[in-house]
Order: sequence, then C-alpha cells, then structure tokens
Amino acid sequence: MTRFVCVHGHFYQPPRENPWTGEVEREETAAPFHDWNERITAECYAVNADNYPRMSFNFGPTLLTWLEAKRPAVYRSVLLADRDSRERFSGHGSALAQAYGHMILPLARAHDKRTQVYWGIRDFEHRFGRSPEGMWLPETAVDVATLDVMAEYGLRFTILSPHQALRRRAPGAQEWEDRGGGIDTRRPYLTRLPSGRRIAIFFYDGAASNAIAFGGLAQGGESLARLLTERFSGQSVQQLVSVATDGETYGHHHRGGDRVLADALERIEREGAARLTNFGEYLAMNPPEHEVEIHEETSWSCAHGLGRWREECGCATGLHPGWRQSWRAPLREALDWLRDALDRIFEERGGELFADPWKARDFFIDSLLPAPGRGPGAFIARHARRELDGEEASKAWKILEMERYAMSMFTSCGWFFDDPSGLETRQVLRYGARAIELAEEVSSVPLEPEFLERLERVVSNDPAVGNARRIVEGLKVASPPAS
Repeated sequence: MTRFVCVHGHFYQPPRENPWTGEVEREETAAPFHDWNERITAECYAVNADNYPRMSFNFGPTLLTWLEAKRPAVYRSVLLADRDSRERFSGHGSALAQAYGHMILPLARAHDKRTQVYWGIRDFEHRFGRSPEGMWLPETAVDVATLDVMAEYGLRFTILSPHQALRRRAPGAQEWEDRGGGIDTRRPYLTRLPSGRRIAIFFYDGAASNAIAFGGLAQGGESLARLLTERFSGQSVQQLVSVATDGETYGHHHRGGDRVLADALERIEREGAARLTNFGEYLAMNPPEHEVEIHEETSWSCAHGLGRWREECGCATGLHPGWRQSWRAPLREALDWLRDALDRIFEERGGELFADPWKARDFFIDSLLPAPGRGPGAFIARHARRELDGEEASKAWKILEMERYAMSMFTSCGWFFDDPSGLETRQVLRYGARAIELAEEVSSVPLEPEFLERLERVVSNDPAVGNARRIVEGLKVASPPAS
C-alpha cells in the first residue's frame, strides 16, 4: 500500500474553573447545559469514542482534567483509544501531547515556553502511560525557539498548516526553494534547528481540512471518504493525505459529524482505496528526506501571523459586524506587565525558599497530577533551599500557584473572540486577579492599582460593560475568597 490517510482532531476547551473555588460556574450561553464543557462533551467528546482509535488526536490537558473529574467514562474512552491505536498502528499511539495551557508560545518568554512544553509532556505521560512522540502547538503558533524546546525534550514531530512553510529543499540540493505555489503536504519534512537538534513537521492538507471544517461533512461519509482519497498524486511512491481540524467539528460544530466521520473511516478501510494511519506510524515508515524552514510567528487561525493575540488585525468571528478589536493590544500589554511583575516576585521570594525556583516551577506539574507522594508537603520538601516552617511552606506553595495563574492568564481564547466581555476574556482576567491576590499574600508589592489602571484602556464594544477594569472589579465581587 502506498496511500495513507490520517485524520487529526484537536480536542480542546479553555479552562473554565473559578480560580477561587475550582468549580465551573453556570454559563447561560451553554443552555440547556450547565456549561460549555458539559454541552460539548455531550455533543462531541462522548459520541466520538469509536472514532478516536482510528484517527490522530490531542486533548488539551485542562480539558482532560475536567473530563477525569466530571465525565470519567468519556475520559477512559480517550485513554483506551490510545491503547487500541497502538495495536492498530504498529505500536504508535494516536494521542499527541499538547503544550499545557494553550498559550501562544511564540509570544511567551523563554522560561514559559519551556514550562508549557514540559508540563504538556508530563501530563501526557501521567495519563497515557507512555512518552509522546509528537505535540500539538496551540493554534499551531510556531517559532524556531519553540521547536527547539520541543526537540530538546525528545518530541519527534509537530503538525502545521501549509502556509506556515517558508521554503523547502529537496534531498541533496544546496539551494532552497521558496514555498511559492504551495508545499507538497503528502510527505513529512525535516527542520534543522540552530542548536543542532532536528524535528519533523507534517503539513496538513489545507484545502481538504478547510472543506471539512466549513461544511464538508454535510454531504455524508461517502463524500468525506472521496474527499480524502482523491487528494493523492498519480505517483506510486508512498504518500500521506492528512487533515486537521478542531475535534469539535465532529458533532458540535456540525451536528452528526461524528457519524459522518465514522462512516468515512469505515469506507476507506473497507474499500481499500487507502490505509488509515497516524503520524507516528507514518514517520517511522517514512523518515523525512526533504527539508523545510518555517514561517515564524504564524498560526493556523490568523491570516496575519499572530495578530489575533496582540492587535486589531482584522480577524474576528463575524458575529458582531462593526465591533472593533482594538482592545487586544492593551490587554496583551497589561498582562505582559503583570507577568513581569509576578516573575520578579517569584524570583525574589522563590529564590529565598527554593534551591532553584524555575526548576521547582517546572516540576510543580507533578503535584497537580494526583498520585501517591505528590502532595504539597512532599513537593516542598524536595525543592526547598532548606527546611521550611509551616508559614514558609505555605508561602512557597502560594508563589507556585501564583505562577500557575500567571501562565493561565495567557490562555489564547482570551484574545480570540470579539470583545473582552466574553467568557474567555473574563476567565483570563480572573486568573490575573487571583495571581495578584497570591502575590500580595507573599510580598509587600502592591500590583492591583497599576493593573486596574492599565485595564482601563481595554475598552469593550458594549458601553454598558465599559472596560476591563470594571469587568475585574465585578469579578472580584462575584468570586468567593480562597479557602
């Protein structure tokens, strides 16, 4: 067989828990369900259980955390699918890791890149019982520094959009070719990194993926199978047709999409037009010979590179014609300022309490994953500079929680939609407010006044909302104090 098909689903929801209570509050827009996690689980995550073993997929770690606690049967189906896929695909599991908190990594500081990649790997190992071969980058946002961190931690590949390829080079060629009219997405590519490391990149079929995401399921499984199997060239060499969409495409965005996907996968297997595979298996069979250089600071969901997460670039949902997104830049600036201030507190107070505060932050993920011997006391004892008394140990834990929320406030969904009054932006502002509370408990640095002043420039399109300062002040009234 020379023809292979791989369907990838990026299954993800932003974290929705109130950082003061740890619980997801009622979200009226998800009615009749309690919240969007509940609704999308019913419409998508549960009904795709039989599809997961035959496709490639990643689940965001924060979503898996919620599923494990609230929908354990669905959670188990995801883990079992990876085990079953290993039997199906020559020992290569279909699950990919994801950078932990859905942060836009090219916009992150170097130590945040490292922590997010490391946390994503450790979360994956804890859940799936194996090391990941590949990692999904949030919004496929990429730069060379992020790829280098991934390669350093042993990841073998990632998946990008075809427009993220800058130029390519054939085996043995000295000169690079500009991407020009496109890149052949039917093979993996090798990227050589400045450190001397290397990583493989798969570019999904953009036209086929867009067709699926924006209506291609409406014609049914036969049509989807034909779409996937008609993308091969006439050559007899081994080639891969891969597509990538939000996993929510199959059931939530398109009602009944799970059944269409199941029918298409069954038809491909039954009719023998191609063989189903996943990226790990295909990479093992076909190590990359062609090289590629990436177009840095690009993503799959913004035509302007990374503009959607730092400026009014023109990308919007289209649900509110005439609304402006000029609020995005001052939101980024306010949270960048807060992050830097929190990091200074972490380095100063953490340096007094931990032998290596940044190393302690990386390993903090182990205490967030339930297992014997991973409680706060054992963790602090392992990483403390010296024996700490009870008050010092409490402060040590609080500054690590502060850093966790400092990273959470950069969850990409906070910038993605049309207005700062939306659920997702309110959530990142909640994280910022909670991080400030923790910072003020462990230091004497007053961060709130300047942060609120900066948020006055984050202006809503709705005059009744006003600006992000008013949003945060409202959130603080509504949020119970930490226990």
